Amino acid sequence: MTPYKVLVVDDSAFMRKIISDLIMEDSQFEVIDTAKNGREAVEKTREIRPDIITMDVMMPVMNGLEALRIIMNENPIPVVMLSSMTGSGTQETIQALELGAVDFVRKPSGSISLDLHIVKEDILDKLRMGVHAKILPPHRNSESTVIKAKAMAQPLASLLEESVTIPFDHVVAIGTSTGGPRALQTVLSGLPKDFAAPVLIVQHMPPNFTKSLAIRLDTYCGLQVVEAEDGMRVKPGTVYIAPGGWHMSMIQKQKNHFIISLNKEELRGGHRPSVEVLFESLIPFKDLKRHIIIMTGMGSDGAKVIGKLKDSGANTTIAESEETCIVYGMPRAAIELGRIDFILRQQEISNKLIELIQ
Repeated sequence: MTPYKVLVVDDSAFMRKIISDLIMEDSQFEVIDTAKNGREAVEKTREIRPDIITMDVMMPVMNGLEALRIIMNENPIPVVMLSSMTGSGTQETIQALELGAVDFVRKPSGSISLDLHIVKEDILDKLRMGVHAKILPPHRNSESTVIKAKAMAQPLASLLEESVTIPFDHVVAIGTSTGGPRALQTVLSGLPKDFAAPVLIVQHMPPNFTKSLAIRLDTYCGLQVVEAEDGMRVKPGTVYIAPGGWHMSMIQKQKNHFIISLNKEELRGGHRPSVEVLFESLIPFKDLKRHIIIMTGMGSDGAKVIGKLKDSGANTTIAESEETCIVYGMPRAAIELGRIDFILRQQEISNKLIELIQ
């Protein structure tokens, strides 16, 4: 088998060497060139047409986001971003996923790290996935950093548990992984601000990044989007994203009074947060109209619980179609179990939810 051609992009010569050496330990890949900034990356992509690119986010001359935008518009190729865990690094990584990057790898301790071998398997796993991923055009909204401001955004403190009850009859739960930030933007931006249900989301993502994802999605959506906190009241018109490193459940305090519960119990299927944990928490609530959605991602997290939800009377189960999935793993696993009511493209899911709930 001919190795996949990799272009490594990083402004540090040391990091280019370390990353290249790690990648070349897998015979599936051959690092055919490197670039020290985004401008070089764009030029070399045009010249050598690699099969996949690793791209640093923060670089001089032209940063990784600018280079990614040009590559995706001109000559779409799978790109795996390398990101720091700083606040700006996480925000720009979310934007990179919107622009079309297939996934990202966290640098363990900054832009120059002697510990990069720690994430060796993560890099190789993302490359193995990336060469087979579907490359979709950038979201039209990704060109600008902020789409709108919310004059009346509710303070997070007011979402924490209070004695007042918040009635709602419907609840939406979404599970997603690789490709999820783009998919969530499509679905959530299509829902009206008076949407009559809370939306609970598990997106496989590390700590810090889920906070940036919530902030980013909140700029695009009529709904309020927050990173969930333990004890938050669950309210219609609000989206709760499970924080990285925490399982999220919905629990009932009294009639029409539900709150978010977070815990750090063992990983489920290799994940925390786990889609399975969120979905399981909804099984007892037979008086609620439950709408369950499984979207793009590797593996099968959440799939086997969908049958239990249907058996408990869940109203709707939706899987994203292969046509729009970056990775058609989680939806396929759910569909193969035979308990999915609708198989829909990303762009169709919000309209279906409005039809079912509004």
